[in-house]
Amino acid sequence: MTARHPAVERLFIDGPAGPVEALLERPARPVPDRVAVCCHPHPLFGGTMQNKVVHALARAALDCGVPSIRFNFRGVGGSQGAYDNGIGETADALAVADWAAEALGAGRLWAMGFSFGSFVAYGLALSRRADRLVTVAPPVQRFDFSTLAIPACPWLVVQGDNDELVNHGSVLEWTRALDPAPRVSLFQGADHFFHGRITELREVVGQWLKDDRIADSG
Repeated sequence: MTARHPAVERLFIDGPAGPVEALLERPARPVPDRVAVCCHPHPLFGGTMQNKVVHALARAALDCGVPSIRFNFRGVGGSQGAYDNGIGETADALAVADWAAEALGAGRLWAMGFSFGSFVAYGLALSRRADRLVTVAPPVQRFDFSTLAIPACPWLVVQGDNDELVNHGSVLEWTRALDPAPRVSLFQGADHFFHGRITELREVVGQWLKDDRIADSG
């Protein structure tokens, strides 16, 4: 595990619609050449980079020694612009990842997202050939993932079977039809926001990331 309180830096990154507000967290001994970009839920329904699931994803990366960046999509918090149906938000994520590649020397990207942010993280992973992809409660009924290519990187899908917003059956049907299929972690009894299960979520995602990282280094 990394330090309980990693160094946190508030940033404004140049984005296609104006400055993008972000939080960069660094572990005491960061793994070189890697960064996790974490994408938040739907901006029109209260989603921000402070969401607790997104925070758990960022901390899971930090537990593996990888710096994490959470950021607000356009029109949220201090980020300029207006909601753009996932297209502009994906452009925001690309700008954040490109900034990290240049400013941090992070050539290996972990794309991570929750709900709407899963759709954005998916597009980010495809566009920047991510090393890892984590999608929590991907909204397959609202956004058509089936029209997109299958990511070539290791990919984890996390879904609660008591999710009131994303039908877990639809998620399982979608993932089972993919070749290669992602790793799927189904949380029994978990709702959309993983109430009471955040620590478990962080541990499951962190262990998956850590296991794959060790396999890579070997």
